[in-house]
Amino acid sequence: MNSPSSMDTTARIMERLGIMPTDGSLYHQMLPRMLQAAQLTGLPDDQRIVMAQPKSEITTHFPVLMDDGSYQLFTGYRIQHNNALGPFKGGLRFHPYVNAEDLKGLAMLMTLKCSLLRLPFGGAAGGVACDPRLLSRDEMQRVVRRFASSISHQIGPDLDVPGPEVGADSQTMAWFVDTIVQTSPEATRQLMSACVTGKPPEIGGYAGRDTAIGRGFIAVLEEMLPDFGHGLDGLRYTLSGYGRVGSQIARFMQGRGAVLVGVNIRNGALVNPEGIDPVALWRHLAAAGGPSGFAGANLVGEEPFYRTPADLLVLAAGERTLDAQRAEWVAPAIIAEAANLPWTPEADDILARRAIDAIPSVLCNSGAVVGSYIEWVQNRAYTSITPTEFDERLQLTVSLAARRVKLARMRYECDWRAAAYCAALDHLGRVYDLRGFFP
Repeated sequence: MNSPSSMDTTARIMERLGIMPTDGSLYHQMLPRMLQAAQLTGLPDDQRIVMAQPKSEITTHFPVLMDDGSYQLFTGYRIQHNNALGPFKGGLRFHPYVNAEDLKGLAMLMTLKCSLLRLPFGGAAGGVACDPRLLSRDEMQRVVRRFASSISHQIGPDLDVPGPEVGADSQTMAWFVDTIVQTSPEATRQLMSACVTGKPPEIGGYAGRDTAIGRGFIAVLEEMLPDFGHGLDGLRYTLSGYGRVGSQIARFMQGRGAVLVGVNIRNGALVNPEGIDPVALWRHLAAAGGPSGFAGANLVGEEPFYRTPADLLVLAAGERTLDAQRAEWVAPAIIAEAANLPWTPEADDILARRAIDAIPSVLCNSGAVVGSYIEWVQNRAYTSITPTEFDERLQLTVSLAARRVKLARMRYECDWRAAAYCAALDHLGRVYDLRGFFP
């Protein structure tokens, strides 16, 4: 994957675009990996150049009235990476460290994810630099609405369709979509409700979307684990991150017979070779606020957690949590990335050296965008589907994507991350071959 010729080509493309390699941002984490995969697939230089940069980068500064009567200036972003396959699609996050460079990386990842899934979406990402924990409910609503108003001319069901990400939920998206609808012409207001996914079911959202990432994750493992000589029943795994995504995955894994033997949480880690009850742990964390005092496991440090013997390590704690040191500690031979880009480039290289296979986030957490697609289709068609139909559509879409990754790995003789990116870029390359570039 990282051969001298591919690295030389990557450097040449970056130099041609005037991009200086830097450390620390998700964009500069994604870009070399994407360009190296493009080299493997033989993507022409002009297509690589288009894929290397976002189509549009929107930055907006807007004042918000605070509860004490003062005004505070916030900064928001919407990065629209590529729309060759359809409207831009991507999350909105509200977090103190939101910045344009990280969002560029997430938008690029979403472009590849939608292409891998064969969904009619491009990639985008956006959000506001703020700390929701320090804002009252009214202040948060005003931040969301002012941000929505600031970028409303770039949002629409045929243009850009945001969804919830870090620091956002269905209530956030309800405020966002209401602002877009109320500021749209009367004739288009009903259609504009389809400009956002992740809404509450009462206003056009789909209840099953909240569990789509967990269901999609299970579908990926069912398709991929046999290639490693494993199945879900009896699988022993450790889990880094026990928030909304991690706890959901743990409950689904338990239902399929997998055994959770270690959990790494922000303020401690728990290990029990006999198994940890995901539901009991969730209840304890809700009551106690941390892992201390949990009777179902032993409290340990971070290094013992990563060194816990298991078949699989699930990363669900956020971006760049697996650094070089942690990568040296990892005991399981397989990693599944439930969080977006949970690795650093140094860690990725160490995993390759140690022959640890990583099933990438572009595949593992793809269920969420499939759920968003189903919600978007329902909103546009003024129809609905049953939970059974939702699950069947979700599982089929994700399973087919996993098979594409396996075929790409055999074809290009590369690691799983490169194979996923190659499978996505193959499809995008064919689309550009057919469409060409305007003019």
